[in-house]
Amino acid sequence: MRILLVAQAFNSLTQRVYTELRARNHQVGVELALGNVLLRARVAAFGPELILAPMLTTAIPKDIWSAHTVLIVHPGPKGDRGPSSLDWAIHEGEKQWGVTVLQAVEEMDAGPIWASVPFVVAPCGKSELYRNEVADAAVQAVLFAVDRFADGRFEPEPLDYLRPDVRGRLRPYHDQRHRRIDWAADDTDVVLRKLRAADSRPGVLDELYGREYYLHGGHREDRLRGVPGTVVAVRDGAICRATVDGAVWLPQLRPRRVSGGPPTFTLPATDALGSDLPRSIPEVPVAPAAAAARDTWSELRYREEGTVGYLEFAFPSGAMSTRQCRSLLAAFRQACVRPTDVLVLGPARDFFSNGIHLNVIEAAHDPAEESWLNINAMNDLVEAILTTTDKLVISALAGNAAAGGVMLALAADEVWCRESVVLNPHYRLMGLHGSEYWTYTLPRRVGATEAERLTRQALPIGARDAAALGLTDRLLPGSAETFWTSVRRAAAGLAESPELANRLIAKKQQRAADEAVKPLAVYRSEELAHMRRNFFAPGEQYHELRRNFVHKVAPTRTPPHLSN
Repeated sequence: MRILLVAQAFNSLTQRVYTELRARNHQVGVELALGNVLLRARVAAFGPELILAPMLTTAIPKDIWSAHTVLIVHPGPKGDRGPSSLDWAIHEGEKQWGVTVLQAVEEMDAGPIWASVPFVVAPCGKSELYRNEVADAAVQAVLFAVDRFADGRFEPEPLDYLRPDVRGRLRPYHDQRHRRIDWAADDTDVVLRKLRAADSRPGVLDELYGREYYLHGGHREDRLRGVPGTVVAVRDGAICRATVDGAVWLPQLRPRRVSGGPPTFTLPATDALGSDLPRSIPEVPVAPAAAAARDTWSELRYREEGTVGYLEFAFPSGAMSTRQCRSLLAAFRQACVRPTDVLVLGPARDFFSNGIHLNVIEAAHDPAEESWLNINAMNDLVEAILTTTDKLVISALAGNAAAGGVMLALAADEVWCRESVVLNPHYRLMGLHGSEYWTYTLPRRVGATEAERLTRQALPIGARDAAALGLTDRLLPGSAETFWTSVRRAAAGLAESPELANRLIAKKQQRAADEAVKPLAVYRSEELAHMRRNFFAPGEQYHELRRNFVHKVAPTRTPPHLSN
């Protein structure tokens, strides 16, 4: 079937729907919602049998939805309407929510219902929920709707608030009046709900040290206390702020834009505060092994189960700054000296990694120099994984990965993916040649021809297709929690396997053979020669593309790699 996806952005959910439909042999086009004139032209040129809108904040014009069946994916249960569905669900502590696919009509979110799938609301931020439970339910609902449309006999259900299964309602925009935190009265649970409902957009507007910031993210602290509203500690770039009955960690802040001033963007909280953060605020570190046993904010956690080590890292939005790369490298080296045979790398739920930290680079005094430091720190980390020959290293991807984050995963001996994962193994859209030893790891997995195609086309790859290409080694179904249960079982099996010793010997021999043919240092030198030009040479696109990405500058047309 010819299906046109119309979306505000080619975001994680749109990419997930795109890969799932293509895997089922549908011919899928993409058009960004950048104006009705462009949309009408694209619809006329593509000739869709069905139009799907996985992520849309504007209305489809009547002349399109009256001539074509247009299905809208709404992140709410039957009857829910309005632009802030997930915000309200998290803010009000809903335990179960849903995703509904409904037909576009004159009134927003009021059309006939084609499918609705419930999900459990996990205790996490809105963006993490969106990429996990919401995305899983949305894909299930979309596939139901597409199959029903293809069958031709299904009659969509009119919205009827008298039906017992229609539990939603029309809600207003969830503005800052509802989000405001009263630090003198709100307990930790209330504060966390408000923070999580605003993550990653629009954030919670608040004041710190005489300036206004949007607060992004929120994590409970189990020990630190203080005067409500005050900053009591810093760690891993985050600040810890006291509540009436505890404290919460705020990983990122975004300064409120001053009228007429330049646009602002999220940064690690301590970077955003800069010199306004009093020097008297103590740095309170926590070791990865200690963090694993506590309810506190830490970018790194480490634990052991038998002879399997688990190094967990969780970086907001999957971006890894120079500091974060170096911290993860130090933790990896510490894990490598532990008496384990298998080492598993990966976050509990969200992004595995998206490579270098473009926001931190954008904020740097010298973005080119910071880019250089960041890519070298990523390379140091990847090299350490590639040259670890006395352990079997597993990359466990419960969430998506892109650019250098995919190459970070490929440095391991095996890559295990949740079936819902989407990979973007390319750098071209940021004007970069790429590094992280991708010219070594990607061709050895998929072959030189396929590696060239993946990096040139710059399209997302679903986990099933990635496995078929040889990009990943094992697919595991279910939720993130189910995924990790399977990972632990499989990792324990590898650690107990009588073949493990032979595998480690073979691994060491293969590394030596590869090094004799072409040393890793040569791959690195060749890649970095390209990257240095990207960062420092006049006329390179990288700096403009990075600024547009960081400042969320919308394109004027659907990019060619999507519109072809």
